[in-house]
Amino acid sequence: MPNAFNFNASPFDCLTQDEQRLVRDNVDVVYFPRDETILDVGIAPTHLFVIIKGYVSQMEGTEVLTSYGPDDSFDGRGLVAGKVSSRFVAAEEVVAYQLAKQAVSDLIASNATFGALLFSDLSNKLSALSERQNQHELQSLTMSRVDEAYLRPALFVDFDTDILSIVRIFHEKRTSNVLVRDARAQPERLGIFTATAVQRAILDGRPLDKLPVGDLANFSLIEVKPSDQLGDAMAVMLRNRVHRVVVVEEDRSIVGILEALDLFSFLSNQSHLITEKIEDATDLEGLSQAAAQITRMIALLHRSGSRVNLIAKLVQQLNARLFERAWQLIAPAELVQNSCLFVMGSEGRGEQLLKTDQDNGLIMRDDYTPPTDLADICNRFSQALASFGYPECPGKIMVSNPDWRKSVSEFAQMTRQWLMMPDGDNLMKLAIFMDAHAVCGDAHLLDEVQQALSKLATDNDAMLGRFASAIDAFGTSTGWWNRLLGLNEASPQLNIKKEGIFPLVHGVRSLALANRITETSTTTRIASLIACNALSPEMGGDLTDSLHFFMGLKLKAGLAELDTDRLVTGAIDAERLSSLDRDLLKDTLGVVKRFKVLLRLRFHLESIG
Repeated sequence: MPNAFNFNASPFDCLTQDEQRLVRDNVDVVYFPRDETILDVGIAPTHLFVIIKGYVSQMEGTEVLTSYGPDDSFDGRGLVAGKVSSRFVAAEEVVAYQLAKQAVSDLIASNATFGALLFSDLSNKLSALSERQNQHELQSLTMSRVDEAYLRPALFVDFDTDILSIVRIFHEKRTSNVLVRDARAQPERLGIFTATAVQRAILDGRPLDKLPVGDLANFSLIEVKPSDQLGDAMAVMLRNRVHRVVVVEEDRSIVGILEALDLFSFLSNQSHLITEKIEDATDLEGLSQAAAQITRMIALLHRSGSRVNLIAKLVQQLNARLFERAWQLIAPAELVQNSCLFVMGSEGRGEQLLKTDQDNGLIMRDDYTPPTDLADICNRFSQALASFGYPECPGKIMVSNPDWRKSVSEFAQMTRQWLMMPDGDNLMKLAIFMDAHAVCGDAHLLDEVQQALSKLATDNDAMLGRFASAIDAFGTSTGWWNRLLGLNEASPQLNIKKEGIFPLVHGVRSLALANRITETSTTTRIASLIACNALSPEMGGDLTDSLHFFMGLKLKAGLAELDTDRLVTGAIDAERLSSLDRDLLKDTLGVVKRFKVLLRLRFHLESIG
């Protein structure tokens, strides 16, 4: 057949020339009228179908699990398993290629990636995708620009500055080098003096407070440009056997110092450099600089192929340390010791990547009398986070709102009210608070409130059903869950938060509430639900894989918006996805649909008006 077969679509895009020839020799074109069942449950399939024109629905009973369109293939899993597990129906007239089973078996035997992508087991597909990305990881990082790495500020001293003063600078500025200006030379020349040269200064014999640094400085600087690639900078260091290079613009202005430690840290994980900057910050301006580097780190890690769950974990740790340090700089020590500052939402679950609205609160010890200017302290904290790039919450779920800063007993009473009077606003607040995670102060204060809430929640089946019903609440007249998510219903693009992330996260949250599970992260909740037999290991694994895939797609879209100076929405343009990403998106949305069926049965949602 036909040379028109599209070998750019997944999973055929990984085939060799010989394997492509095998496909051409074993493929035919078939036609199915609208509403015809192409594959039925339980049959042994004889072909793999690849759609040329039209759409096919994969059905489970009367529920459409997913739809397949041009260049999509089905049913690879049934072909490998020897039995079809769903019904595939032509949603309109369909023209498709059919590839014989023996040819598919031969391709699987010769090409492991093709087999992994064809077999529609989500974890296998994602593993194959991960292997592809990892092949490019180090190459991608070494091709980054020098000015994308952490550059240490250049500190300048005069030729006659004594060594003892230099050592004091090393100690006070927490640095290991200074640049030395020699104004006696024409034109002025620039050298470098490093901590390793202090040994030579001691052995020189002259008093350290009389010994000019210029006498021991190295005036043969090794330079790179900000636009040079990191791989080239690394080669320069190795070739010249130096541990640092000076980064110099075309106009000879000094940008900073690139040290080998920072370069190799960048190639592995630069999060500890940002942590260092947060720890060293003595004011909010210093913290603001660290916060700006977090977004840059996320972009670099994503570009390098780092797993999205690892990036999210790093971001949670960095944000927590940033918020903690900001609170310590703003709040008096006594308030910090007698309270618990906590974050909520995706930040609390450890699933936040790019900066989003603030969601935080403050629980204070019952016997503690807060300072009279508590409101001002909390307002300054919210303003500080806004200046770091974390916008204020439109719903005012922040410490600057008195409703979200209370004593332990007041918070416990408020959460009881959410359960006793489960209207829209109360259920929304309950969902947000369930994800609370301590970042500063006494975490036991938050634990007290969460444990009391957990004990009360599971006795109210009606409340649990209403709580879980939010998985289907989009587009209804109430719209109160849309307020929680800040969704724009008019957007023509796929809102992955609405279609995938929220129903998955909230469904898991609902099961966690029903089973008295107090963990806040979705993945740890899933693990606990599997352990208590509330979820099957297969469903739990698919949910975890789907969540991470959704997070990765949303991050990729958000970074693209940042690159073009647009507002970050994370909306997905499905038409621009690669064939593999479209294939995975279809699978993951199918997982969410199956999960919603499970939730409707578990919480009797059909009976809720």
